[in-house]
Amino acid sequence: MAACHGLLLLLVVAAAAVAYAGKGKGHDGGASGGLRFRREGGTFKVLQVADMHYADGRSTPCKDVLPAQDRGCSDLNTTAFLYRVLRAEDPDLVVFTGDNIYGAESTDAARSMDAAIVPAIAMRLPWAAVIGNHDQEGTLSREGVMRHLVGMKNTLSRFNPEGVEIDGYGNYNLEVGGVEGTLLANKSVLNLYFLDSGDYSTVPSIPGYGWIKASQQAWFKKTSAILQKNYTNEHPKQKDPAPALAYFHIPLPEFGSFTASNMTGVRQEGISSASINSGFYTTMVETGDVKAAFVGHDHVNDFCGKLTGIQLCYAGGFGYHAYGKAGWSRRARVVSVQLEKMEGGEWQGVKSIKTWKRLDDQHLTTIESEVLWNRGSNGKELDLFMFMMLILAYLNIHLSNCIGTV
Repeated sequence: MAACHGLLLLLVVAAAAVAYAGKGKGHDGGASGGLRFRREGGTFKVLQVADMHYADGRSTPCKDVLPAQDRGCSDLNTTAFLYRVLRAEDPDLVVFTGDNIYGAESTDAARSMDAAIVPAIAMRLPWAAVIGNHDQEGTLSREGVMRHLVGMKNTLSRFNPEGVEIDGYGNYNLEVGGVEGTLLANKSVLNLYFLDSGDYSTVPSIPGYGWIKASQQAWFKKTSAILQKNYTNEHPKQKDPAPALAYFHIPLPEFGSFTASNMTGVRQEGISSASINSGFYTTMVETGDVKAAFVGHDHVNDFCGKLTGIQLCYAGGFGYHAYGKAGWSRRARVVSVQLEKMEGGEWQGVKSIKTWKRLDDQHLTTIESEVLWNRGSNGKELDLFMFMMLILAYLNIHLSNCIGTV
């Protein structure tokens, strides 16, 4: 009888531990605009739109299209493509990775930005943006462009982290919570980083494009460390940090590391990175959570290549007023992140990250689907909750036996 009383006490303690483990504390992973994984399917899908180069709508002609496409082709073709791909993919987040407008040929930069992004707003989809090297060349400064983006409907874009001295405009992160009602609902199981890669060098002795500065990298490292600590130390504790994706406009010099033998997609122009290497790729390797980085800028490159554990991916040019290649379809990149499902049906952390591209052709063709990252079989962690659940099951069996003998 004393043994039964002991088992009963253990059962109470274990039940309390389960309640505590499932509760989570402090860190609201679903707080970034309510982003979270879908219950049905356990997925989170991001649509990347690069280099729309939107200007004045119907009066802005297309560039680099076939003769049969040229008549009547305008910015409205970009709008039509965006509507098509949004309906087809139904993403959980749309990310615009810079040169969203072509400021130099835009009469009113604010109106152009509104028109460029209106499909996402009209379809009530959450979206985020960074700026490129052409957005600020019109009636808004670089700061003005970002402030306008932050004030638009449905945006999750942020101007910059509060209280931090940092270069550029539009450096921020978003957190994606686990499936609502599950143990990881209040933890960020996927992290998204957005950075301003600049426009042009402001150092007279260094020609060419801008780069991600030391202050931005310091913020990135600090943010990554906090997110990793929260994920692995707060209940329910996880064995490995949550994976992350990074989005910015100008490619890093490391994008030049690939050939046809070690990449998926095409490289049809040079890598237009900064003329110096500011070390951000190394910073991502050191932090360890970023599994893939996505850029635009070079419109007729659309490849992904893996270097030291990080996938470096172009989206390919989206906009019809942007330079392209006649006969080579405008395109968008889709990233689908999949959660692990335990045998009991509970959604856990991220299992895999996949990508594919959508072409603006007659069939909205999907091409080059590939796995960017896979946690693998060793990614199934037995966290505190699962451990306590096993204890509860054991105690229930033995308590039933005790009751049967009373």
